[in-house]
Amino acid sequence: MVLPRVASRLRRLAWAGSLGLMLPLALCPGPAQALEEVVVELPLLDTTLRVRLDELNSPEALLNGDTALAELDRASRGRVGEAVVGLLNQRVPLSLSKVANASVGSPLLEQALLLVSSLGTIEGRPADTSGQTLEATLRRAMAEAPDGRPTLLQVMKAIPGKRARLNLSRVGFALQRLLQQRELANRLLAQVPAAPVPPVAGKQTSSRPVLSSTAVLPVRHRAQPLQLLMLQPQAGANGRLVLISHGLWDSPTSFEGWGRRLAAQGYTVVLPWHPGSDQQQQHEVLSGQAAPPSAEELALRPLDLTAVIDAVASGQLATSTAVDSSRVVVLGHSWGATTSLLMAGLVPTDSKLLRRCSDVTDADRNLSWTLQCSWVSAVKRAAINDERIIAVVAVSPPMSLLFPREREQRLNTRVLLVSGSHDWVVPPDPEAIRPLQGGDLQGHQLVLAQGGDHFNLRPRADAQGGVLGALMLAWTDAAFAAGPRVRPAPGVAPLLPNGAWGSAELPLADVSPALR
Repeated sequence: MVLPRVASRLRRLAWAGSLGLMLPLALCPGPAQALEEVVVELPLLDTTLRVRLDELNSPEALLNGDTALAELDRASRGRVGEAVVGLLNQRVPLSLSKVANASVGSPLLEQALLLVSSLGTIEGRPADTSGQTLEATLRRAMAEAPDGRPTLLQVMKAIPGKRARLNLSRVGFALQRLLQQRELANRLLAQVPAAPVPPVAGKQTSSRPVLSSTAVLPVRHRAQPLQLLMLQPQAGANGRLVLISHGLWDSPTSFEGWGRRLAAQGYTVVLPWHPGSDQQQQHEVLSGQAAPPSAEELALRPLDLTAVIDAVASGQLATSTAVDSSRVVVLGHSWGATTSLLMAGLVPTDSKLLRRCSDVTDADRNLSWTLQCSWVSAVKRAAINDERIIAVVAVSPPMSLLFPREREQRLNTRVLLVSGSHDWVVPPDPEAIRPLQGGDLQGHQLVLAQGGDHFNLRPRADAQGGVLGALMLAWTDAAFAAGPRVRPAPGVAPLLPNGAWGSAELPLADVSPALR
């Protein structure tokens, strides 16, 4: 029937109306005039939908209203009103006010609000990306709520201004841009066959039992010591060191599977918690106890890894057997992948950051730009180029703004980029494909995971390393086996062999030859 479909669509519109909460919150402070209505622009239908907030106090009020939404409610015999009013009367978490207060002035919050404010406006008011209006609005709504716990509707009414406008065509533009950023990956995957899958993949037993332990490492560059997860073979260690760097608000436990797969083959693997951007820091941010990660974390993370290598070299970090710290492989995911690229010697610059971060209509803009653009004040201090690093694997790295192609980069470290074709956080193009397109790759390679997204490439505790387990082992083995030839150079042969390093779960393809 038509009416149930209308009600269903209006439920979705109610969620879009909740954007009407976030959009005005990104706007500047003004007189304490309560927001009265939200105008939803529907360009494809050449019309607008006006929503008066006083009609949303109850299903009865909406049923008796005179806006287009009220008419649809009556046509649906109250189903629309029940869905919309039910949504808007949900309680806003009390911790949200603390989060907003702790985040005021944060570059990360500023970039998030810039993106949100591009979808709508408060009439007559410029955007405020500092977070001050957001914090003040939540504080006002909490003060006016009888029990101090405002609903979504009460927060909307506390927004300074009279009328908010939400343009849904801009939402459609953002979605279309995201789809376009996947097209090139899909074309490459259609051209290149998937890598063979190892025999009985996912069922093979480890060749060596793995010992798991934790350690604490005091470091000079942080007030708090590093917490480390260490995975080592119980016997038969090969004396080779691998480090794994986790992403934003993640932890080593999400990548334990990679470590276990490698340790079972003799490697000593160390996974540090990056304390300024790990899972614990996320809890502190979400409870209002801490601000979002600062730009300084971009430079501190590589120092965490360097400190681990130094500790192994000096004997400060005990390992079950002697380990050669002069030749190290680094694996990283998301921000950890960016960290691995900094360790590899890529030199970040603020040229693109300063030029493109304020343009919300940029065709290459993606969600990872919110993070990259928050790093602008620290990029000149982030380069490290630790020559002990012989090879890195960077999985889903935010990188296109940080490492512009027009700047000549001379790497001493071989790089394998990995990206998922369905990654909407760090889309394959422009973040992974474009940096390697054209010219001599000098031995650097790109593997695409068909159907991979930003999260399903992580192995968790899977002892075989999940989707990328065989790939990680093949690359690491090849890097150490290459000796002096591991360094990138014009015309050098790629490290990744043509063997069985694929996945039965998601097809993996080395698309590097198609990039030339």
